[in-house]
Amino acid sequence: QVQLVESGGGLVQPGGSLRLSCVASGTIFSIDTMGWYRQAPGKERELVATINSGGSTNYLDSVKGRFTISRDNAKNTIYLQMNSLKLEDTAVYYCKSLVYRSWGQGTQVTVSP
Repeated sequence: QVQLVESGGGLVQPGGSLRLSCVASGTIFSIDTMGWYRQAPGKERELVATINSGGSTNYLDSVKGRFTISRDNAKNTIYLQMNSLKLEDTAVYYCKSLVYRSWGQGTQVTVSP
């Protein structure tokens, strides 16, 4: 059974930083392409960043240069380092296994003065 557990969300001021983590179990993690998505109130869920098994990454234009996705295969974990956070980054952030098509439960990120 695939399970993804996110952590690291919280309340931060504009310009601050957070690091999200997502631990996967029940998958062959090293071959999996993983993604971070987010959903703000009243908006559709959007893809923020992906990382494939080889470490290649892709980002939503609005987060390029501010967010960094990474992975540690030894820990079955992906990370999302978020710097220079803006009010519009406020959302529930989800990780997803693109190979196994499974979602985590989400972690809330709130950017507020």
